[in-house]
Amino acid sequence: MLTITKTIKNNEADFALEGRLDTVTAPDLEKELKSSLDGITELRFDFEKLTYISSAGLRVLLSAQKQMNSQGNMTLHNVNETIMEIFEVTGFSDILTIE
Repeated sequence: MLTITKTIKNNEADFALEGRLDTVTAPDLEKELKSSLDGITELRFDFEKLTYISSAGLRVLLSAQKQMNSQGNMTLHNVNETIMEIFEVTGFSDILTIE
């Protein structure tokens, strides 16, 4: 299960994710992002309560990063050790901006 808390203010979008970003929940995040990123120049993810990410979740992040490359910045915050390890093993730590 994944809870997505979205806050949009001016041209900034914040997504706080809680739970598991996997094959079942990745399409939900993808849909939320698709409907939210028009005109957004600052996209932030809060991963403090994210407990798991699968390849499907990584794919959604990669897609969001590609879109934001052409229109602004995307940053990830509060990434825990488990998720960070997945990012490092997959090479995503080199692609994504993690603060």
